[in-house]
Amino acid sequence: MNGLSSLRAATPIALHVGRIPVVQVLRGALFMSVLLLVWISLQPFADLGNPTIGDAATGRGLTYALFGFLAVLSLALVMHRHAEALGSFVSAPYILFGCWMCINLAMSRDSMASTQRFVLTACVFVVAATLLLLPSTARELNRWLGVAVLTFLAVCYLGVMMTPHLAIHQPTDVWEYHLAGDWRGVFDHKNTASAVMAMMIFVGIYLMRSGAVLAGPLITVLAVVFLFFAGGKSATALCLVVLVLSAMVSAARSSRVRAVLCYAPLVVLNLMSIGAVVNPTLASIARSLPFDASFTGRADVWRFAFASIAQKPLFGYGYFAFWGSDYVRDIDTGEAIDSWVLIASHSHNGYLDSALALGIPGMLLVVTILVILPLRNYQRAAAQGTPTPLANMFLQIWLFGIYIASMESFFLDRADPMWFTFLVAVIGLHYLSRFRTTT
Repeated sequence: MNGLSSLRAATPIALHVGRIPVVQVLRGALFMSVLLLVWISLQPFADLGNPTIGDAATGRGLTYALFGFLAVLSLALVMHRHAEALGSFVSAPYILFGCWMCINLAMSRDSMASTQRFVLTACVFVVAATLLLLPSTARELNRWLGVAVLTFLAVCYLGVMMTPHLAIHQPTDVWEYHLAGDWRGVFDHKNTASAVMAMMIFVGIYLMRSGAVLAGPLITVLAVVFLFFAGGKSATALCLVVLVLSAMVSAARSSRVRAVLCYAPLVVLNLMSIGAVVNPTLASIARSLPFDASFTGRADVWRFAFASIAQKPLFGYGYFAFWGSDYVRDIDTGEAIDSWVLIASHSHNGYLDSALALGIPGMLLVVTILVILPLRNYQRAAAQGTPTPLANMFLQIWLFGIYIASMESFFLDRADPMWFTFLVAVIGLHYLSRFRTTT
């Protein structure tokens, strides 16, 4: 992590221009550039009234090239000081996942497309793994993080104020015109905006607890206001739940109590959502609850996803080779399922999509790395003393991510902003459980 005390290497030659340390400036610029590239993207403020928006491929190749370059550059900047931290990922879960991905890419319905998409995911993982190693101290991390988040929020608010037709859902939107009035900022959907803003609230709270008396409260307030106007009910509810749960987890001293606090809501969320479409008893319970038992049409997608998993339970259909493919579009639905389900871009559940893409064994590996190990890492970090504000921020983002994945699909989704932010939290907990930070 930033300032890893157990990874002391020979002091590198410091390059200066005048009194400016070039490498330090480069590290800071890279840190902020990565976050802004992920959160804002190369194509912000999409025109959702354009009927050809889904066909646009402009910028895709540049995104691959940029993340490839950033992966190489970030490795070059941190490898000499933090080789041990990067080497800590050479462990059984990650090795098994890598081996399974090789099998999956070979067995994919579209091996070439799956391989190309996974290359970007691999580059994004390298960038995420090196991001937290770029700052030399916690103060540097806080300063750079605050600047990046405030810049991102400023761009979102400027979009709402100056180009509202591109930053707020409109009645003229081609697909989801019923969302008219909901803020989406730089993103193409209010659900993504809501989830990212919830994560920004956790960042703002962390900065406040770390002494950023101006940036912390400002980020928190701006993110709360944007989340409210985005109208993300699930993200708002889960944000509040996570704030309460994380405080309880931080105060708990028993690993079993922490596990129950973290995983019980996750189990309930999935039983009452995807579980309700396959079990009549759970379905009747879900219908008695005070919310839409179809989860805004997601139930139809989940039924189709379950049926598709049953046809290829071992290897799945290949990494991002199912939704949107000709195979899905050409299925004869008959009367069993609404035809609109076949044009869905994902199943609105990260766990289901992992099974669809990677098979059940691959999904279990994903759950191990993204759901089980992070809590174990948090508990190892907390065993060293009272959990730090940084550890609690990572915990909050991680909890929010595994919960919102019950409604949205973003696991392993290349440069997706929700996925990247969640991944950084997972990696942060991995580092905190093994290394100490400096102030």
